[in-house]
Amino acid sequence: MDQLALLFVLLLGALVSVPVGDRFGLPAPVLMTLLGIVLAVLDFVPNVDIPPELILPALLPPLLYAAVRRTSWRQFTANVRPIFLLAVALVFVTTLCVALVAHAIVPGLPVAAAVALGALVAPPDPVAATAVAGQLGLPRRLVSILEGEGLFNDVTAIVLYHVAIAAAVSGSFGLGEAAFELVLSAVVAVAMGLALGWGANKLMNLLDDATLQIGLTLLVPYVSYVLAEELHGSGVLAVLTTALFLAEYATDADDVMTRLAGHTFWDIVDTLVTGVAFGLIGLELHNALRTAAGHWAQMLGWAAAVVGVVVLVRLVWLLPATWLTKRLHAKRDIDEEIPMSWRETVVMWWAGMRGVASVALALAIPLTVDDGSGFPDRDEIVFIAFGVIMATLVLQGLTLPWLVKRLGVRADTGREQEFERQLAVRAARAAKRRLKEIEEVEELPDELSEQMLRRAFEIGVRISPDMGEEERREAHEQRVRRLKRVRRIQGEMLSAARHEVLAARSEPGADPEIVDRVLRHLDVRSLR
Repeated sequence: MDQLALLFVLLLGALVSVPVGDRFGLPAPVLMTLLGIVLAVLDFVPNVDIPPELILPALLPPLLYAAVRRTSWRQFTANVRPIFLLAVALVFVTTLCVALVAHAIVPGLPVAAAVALGALVAPPDPVAATAVAGQLGLPRRLVSILEGEGLFNDVTAIVLYHVAIAAAVSGSFGLGEAAFELVLSAVVAVAMGLALGWGANKLMNLLDDATLQIGLTLLVPYVSYVLAEELHGSGVLAVLTTALFLAEYATDADDVMTRLAGHTFWDIVDTLVTGVAFGLIGLELHNALRTAAGHWAQMLGWAAAVVGVVVLVRLVWLLPATWLTKRLHAKRDIDEEIPMSWRETVVMWWAGMRGVASVALALAIPLTVDDGSGFPDRDEIVFIAFGVIMATLVLQGLTLPWLVKRLGVRADTGREQEFERQLAVRAARAAKRRLKEIEEVEELPDELSEQMLRRAFEIGVRISPDMGEEERREAHEQRVRRLKRVRRIQGEMLSAARHEVLAARSEPGADPEIVDRVLRHLDVRSLR
């Protein structure tokens, strides 16, 4: 098996792991990691040959962009304090604690190298957290916190990592210089992200084609990441800023085709890239194990100690931080997403899995320092990092569904349904307001006006069948049944039409492009 065949195996595994994970209630990223481990121990499977410095730029931008599409700028700004207390500050605390322990237990490990180890194992993985949280039906407030933590803690951790690596390589460290670099990295990233988001939004308006616009969204996160890194900014923060800007300002309510196609496209990208990323984690375990040859017991002890620090620090930090956030939340009339019970806090603690970013940072540690000697204790750092990744990702990932079920933490479906019903009511009322505006400038026959009024109500019913309780549902039950019957018959008619058009594609002299164009019109009509 060569490298290309291995890539196709991972892509296939990414697709298969989704239904298998749904069937057995296990997160797909964890299954892909296990697949990578199995492949790594097979003799005919080659070692992964990817330059470490390319792992983050190749995998992280599309994963971050796909994750941001599920959130909004308003949701982020409303939860700045919880995200800071439960994510950004926790990265500093975890880095410090891991560095102290590692420096104490690993003989000869320099402080700078210990800080680098702490920084690369500090951030929980945004992809794993989002994927796991989405599959377990957790309360929306927990999902919001995990998404915010996963999206923004990488920014802090990667900057700390680069500062520590630079200090280890050069042999010198300045606190003021490190703080300045952290601030400068954030400023450059935000400025670059906003500028690129604005430019991409203008370019999308010029393209005016769904295929080209979606293609541009695939390029934008890569361009944002690379340009920010070239200007010594945070590539991760630049991608987040660009994605949030586009999510806020590049959405056209009437551009149905681009929205539907873009949603499907990014679901596919997210599934495939996530699968490959976590498959690579399992495959890279082979290289990590090779470094421990000859002194397994000692290195496993070091790894276990750091795993304990990472897991314990997260729990010790989350308990008081959650309590403080709740106290501040109670004193202010604001809309924040915070854990509402100790059970939810425990679930959030156990969901702190490490993943793609930690692997890439561990493998990107330089081989030598400025004087030509080897990077101090590089093999030990890589092995400990992989121990943390495997323990948190596999152990916690496999047991998190059981823990959620045991604690009874579930999404508030009643609240979600109520919000959906409210949106349905608002949509129907907006349609009715627009109908009245049209009637003021156009003279509509009574029959047509009544028909359009029913259609306005039906807009809401299609979204939330319970909406009619507020809109005199009893008077409309008969019309709703008629609507369902009409939709069923219309669906069967459109199905017959699509079959006929597809049959024409194989007829002699048929132009496939014209057939596909007609078929697309029928497909769009079927969605209405």
